[in-house]
Amino acid sequence: MTASVYGPLTRTDLVRYQGASGDFNPIHHDELFALAAGMPAPLSLGMLQAGFLATWATDRFGAAAVRSFRVRFAAQVFPGDTVTCDGTVVRQDEDSFDVEMTCTTQDGTVAVYGWATFTTEAS
Repeated sequence: MTASVYGPLTRTDLVRYQGASGDFNPIHHDELFALAAGMPAPLSLGMLQAGFLATWATDRFGAAAVRSFRVRFAAQVFPGDTVTCDGTVVRQDEDSFDVEMTCTTQDGTVAVYGWATFTTEAS
């Protein structure tokens, strides 16, 4: 399967996702707030990377085939980072298959782990 690469992420990307999600926590856009919280910069919303994983999966297997999708956040992502989404089919039978996915930063750090089940039946 072909990986999908997103980025480098910009502060504008983070703010646009904040607007779409309705999560206006200042740690995602306000430099001084993020620094006061001990971050090197405003951090990306984890659901942005989860959305990248979902896009990777549905582009390959189809949105109508999704039966379950879950993620676990593992590391922070900041403006300037580039993330790569990829995955592997780990189980398949005649009715469904499972995919394990990762969203990693440019240095190989896994930011988000993902798991999905897809049906093999036509919708």
